[in-house]
Amino acid sequence: MIEEIQDELDDSMDDIEPVGDEANSQLYEHFKVVVDKGQNPIRVDKYLFERIVNASRNRIQNAADSGFVMANGKPVKSNYKVKPGDVITVMMDRPRYENEIIPENIPLDIIYEDETLMVVNKPAGLVVHPGHGNYHGTLVNALAWHMQDNPNYDANDPRLGLVHRIDKDTSGLLVIAKTPDAKTHLGNQFFHKTTKRKYRALVWGTVENDEGTIVGSIARNPKDRMQMAVTPDDEMGKHAVTHYKVLERLGYVTLVECVLETGRTHQIRVHMKHIGHVLFNDERYGGHEILKGTHFAKYKQFVNNCFDTCPRQALHAMTLGFIHPVTGEEMNFSTPIPKDMESVIEKWRTYISNRDIE
Repeated sequence: MIEEIQDELDDSMDDIEPVGDEANSQLYEHFKVVVDKGQNPIRVDKYLFERIVNASRNRIQNAADSGFVMANGKPVKSNYKVKPGDVITVMMDRPRYENEIIPENIPLDIIYEDETLMVVNKPAGLVVHPGHGNYHGTLVNALAWHMQDNPNYDANDPRLGLVHRIDKDTSGLLVIAKTPDAKTHLGNQFFHKTTKRKYRALVWGTVENDEGTIVGSIARNPKDRMQMAVTPDDEMGKHAVTHYKVLERLGYVTLVECVLETGRTHQIRVHMKHIGHVLFNDERYGGHEILKGTHFAKYKQFVNNCFDTCPRQALHAMTLGFIHPVTGEEMNFSTPIPKDMESVIEKWRTYISNRDIE
């Protein structure tokens, strides 16, 4: 089951790791030090706190209580007094990451938070997770800073943290799990398609049907590895379903609501392009070109001004709903369209209004 969940959500959520004795049967060395000959007796938690960068004393104490702090190969508690010549090691039930996630003081727009989970409103331009040259300044680094005093939250533990992801230049709501059980529970909701996710997107062209459903497997574009594409071969791609509804037609662009049934990489961007409506100013998929409209210089100037106003794909994760993993309560959250998207939509409204008068 875990493998199926990973396959369903690998493009939109962190891996869900097995929890239990099997997962904890092997320990990995994360830190090792030999105590100096002249060292005075000192509690091991204080000793390690002074030597491990970006580790809180609470977290070290929690590791010791879990049997992960060793002195000469044997587990010790936080109050163990280190002695000259002791070999102190910190062992964990997961391999050490090549790129440890460092807490960074990055502002968070927290919509909701309790002991089990958080819901945040991610601004456009913020990378969600370290990788591909973005190892600092990410949402995960911000979460590590926000929860650095929580002894039970380790930003490097894949059993905690992001349950799903959105692209760097997409804004909107994300849910974060603070416990392994919460991440597994929420992950199952994404897998079984019981979460509620609605997006707002501004797309090129006039979408003719008031509503519709796009079904098309998504895979890497063999001609451009930076893109995803709808593939006719279901075995090559992953099943994806997007429902859409027209909210407002604005001449050469259309404002639509998209409801995700699956969560694939670039799903809305790829599916809307597949039906001939690339997202406005989506550079990766060609939406940063003037795809519809006139050839007049005044119109080109207007569109370029719109590009400057919203310098990213016009896509916002507006609503998010799920069942709370502990209380069983139905949780529903919504956040307004950000200013850059709202401004560009208003520009198109004004343009169409003036054009109709003319």
